[in-house]
Amino acid sequence: MAHTKQGKKRIVIAERNRVRNQAITSRVKTMVKKVLAAIEAQDAEAAKAALSVAYKELDKAVTKGVFKKNTISRKKARLAAKVNAL
Repeated sequence: MAHTKQGKKRIVIAERNRVRNQAITSRVKTMVKKVLAAIEAQDAEAAKAALSVAYKELDKAVTKGVFKKNTISRKKARLAAKVNAL
């Protein structure tokens, strides 16, 4: 346990950030799963619509600092390749 006032504050901030990052990560995973489910169902229109929503969430995660830019770029490229293969 922290002893100083600043140390206690950092614990509170770290927990707040952890919860926020966890929520953003969960949302990103959910959107990616929706795209993959549409691809599994061979539904090109639904896959493209889900891909658009997933792109928005992925880009938002980068701006919030939860994921690095290149990681999200790689995820987007792989999803787009799968959708275009339909």
